[in-house]
Order: sequence, then structure tokens, then C-alpha cells
Amino acid sequence: MEDLANRRAFLMAAGTVGLASGLAGAAQAQTAATEVAAPGLDPNAKPKHAIKFAVIGLDHYHIMSMTAAVQRGGGQLVSFLATDPKQIADFRKAFGDVPLARSEDEILQDKSIQLVVAAPIPDLRTPLGLRVMAAGKDYLADKPGIITLEQLAQVRQAVKATGRKYAILYSERLEVRAAVKAGELVQAGAIGKVVQTINIAPHRIGEGRAPWFWDKARYGGILTDIGSHQADQFLFYTGSKKAHVVASQTGNIANLDHPKFEDFGDMTLSGDGGTGYVRVDWFTPDGLGVWGDGRLFILGTEGYIELRKYIDPLGRPGGDHLLIVDKKQARHIDCSQVTLPFGPQFVTDIVERTSVAQDQTQALLAAELVLTAQKNATRPITT
Repeated sequence: MEDLANRRAFLMAAGTVGLASGLAGAAQAQTAATEVAAPGLDPNAKPKHAIKFAVIGLDHYHIMSMTAAVQRGGGQLVSFLATDPKQIADFRKAFGDVPLARSEDEILQDKSIQLVVAAPIPDLRTPLGLRVMAAGKDYLADKPGIITLEQLAQVRQAVKATGRKYAILYSERLEVRAAVKAGELVQAGAIGKVVQTINIAPHRIGEGRAPWFWDKARYGGILTDIGSHQADQFLFYTGSKKAHVVASQTGNIANLDHPKFEDFGDMTLSGDGGTGYVRVDWFTPDGLGVWGDGRLFILGTEGYIELRKYIDPLGRPGGDHLLIVDKKQARHIDCSQVTLPFGPQFVTDIVERTSVAQDQTQALLAAELVLTAQKNATRPITT
């Protein structure tokens, strides 16, 4: 019996050593190769077209990147409208001594202006967009471009009646280099057919927020606001043309001194191209070096992709990290040199009346999903 016990002990020890060795070997074999993604489009290419555009509303500083994107595409900024002295000074610091319009009508009645780019307080974005379209101009709104289902119905009617574009800059896909590269890989079939997307989108509240930031009636709620980015990505990466909300919830967990605010939300989505899960929140800790550790997971039938959009907390410097695992290997792709295509594509769409930069139906379906999720959201259990 003693010999048998000793033999068993030996075999167990040998098995443990073999397992450890095997795991070490597997870990070594799975070390991801690193590569740098090519720019794709020529970043120094001359824009194909030129248009004149104006800016109305600087209440969200997404307007800075929105304006820059249109300029990269060949847009000539001819005027802007704002009333806050700091906003005006900051905008001119970024874009030079741009003429300040005396009124909205001055911009809308200027027939040389083809596009209005806007980031006023969210509840004002749809009414402004309707006036812009009625004046015969295209419109590019910051997200959320629409904050109620009633506004959505008005937008759809105006698009049909005027033939103008009501575009929404979902910047977490359109203006993130890793997200652009992920789209190229998915469309090339690099991970097979997409099954599911998972979006984790934390944000930091920070200091000095305007009063409207805390009022759901003005910004639409956390799913309407932040979640609009994620609904856009779900539709785009799954290729869904039809989709609905399976379940959603929102809550105010840690900001009870602002009872009209929401700091947490999630939703589950189902489309004819795949499924999706989204979590959004305002809980980014101060210890993180950026405003949020945005992550996207795309599951395919033959592999998967993970994006660390803005930071790798314990590893590689900078943002725009893409990890892909397929049938052959695991790779890390540095996407920091990828050219952002939205600006040139959008200006071309305006001139040629195409829909390469953004599909109008898809953009409004993303809005419909989050507005429905927001309206039907339950409150999470917090005790």
C-alpha cells in the first residue's frame, strides 16, 4: 500500500509539473505579435471637394473635433454663432478669427453655406436641425442628435420632405482610429460572421459641468446620450438593418444630490445581423489617465477583436489598441497612424449626394434604439 501511495504521489507531482510546463508553453505560444496598421487613406491627400459651412452652438466641446473633421474633408468655415464669451474665445483660438454671425437667420439665409455643424444643448439640436434642413442645407449634429421619439419622427419626416442630410457624429466609431480599423477587418471577413458586440463605455464627470448636464430633460438620459455611440457601433459591426431593444435599465447610484441625473445604464440589443450588449456609466476613477477606458469586443464565428480605444491601463502607451485573435494567431495592432476617413467622405457625400460616410437610415435607427431603451428602462436594484 505504501508503494502504491508513493507511486500515486509521484504521478500527481509529475502531472502537476507537466501541466505547469504545458501552461507556460501555451502562454509563450500565445504571445501576441505586434504590428502597426497602415494609414489606409493618404493623410496628406488633397480633398476631392470643397464646401462652405457654418457652426451653430458650442455647448459641447465635441464641436472642436467636428469642425476639424469637416475642414479635413475640404470644408471652409465661414462663420459661427455663439453667445458665451469663453466659448467664442476657445473656438477662435482653435480655428482663427472666424466671423461671428449676428443671428441664426444670417447663416440660414446665406445660400453659399451648404452645411451647418452644431453642438448646442442636446434638447435644442433637433429643432435647429429642422430649421437648417428647411433652409435647404445639410446638418451635422453632435450626439445625441435627437432626445425624444417625437423628435425622431419629425426628423424622419423632414429628411423625406427636404432630401437634406440629418447626420449625427457618433465619434466613438467615426473619429477613433482603432474603430475605423476594426470596421475594415470585420468587412474583410477577418473574424468570420459577427455574432455579438459588447461595448463598455465609462466616462468621468470632472469639474465645471453646466447645469443642463445634470437634467435628463435636457440631455435625454444616459442611454440616449452616451449610449447612442454604442448603438451606432452595434448596428455597424453586426451589419444589422433591423433591430430592437431586448431589455434596458438606468439608475442614479452615486449622484443623489442631482436627482435628475443618471450615472449608470445598460441595454441588450438584437438585430438581424447579430446581438449586442452595452454598458455606460460616469464612474471612471481619478486614477485613470484619461476620461474613460472605452472597450469594444466583437465576437465572430472565426475569431474576435477587442479595442482599447483610449488607454491600456497596465501596458502599452497611448490609445487606439486593437487585439485580434483568428484561426492562425493573436495580434496586437497599433492603430495610431490610421487616417480618419469621415471628414473627406462626408464632404463628398454632401456634394455627390451619396451615403458613404454615414448611412442616414442606420444613423436614425441607432437613435431609435437608444430612445426606446431610455423610455422603457427599469431601475436597477442597488440595495
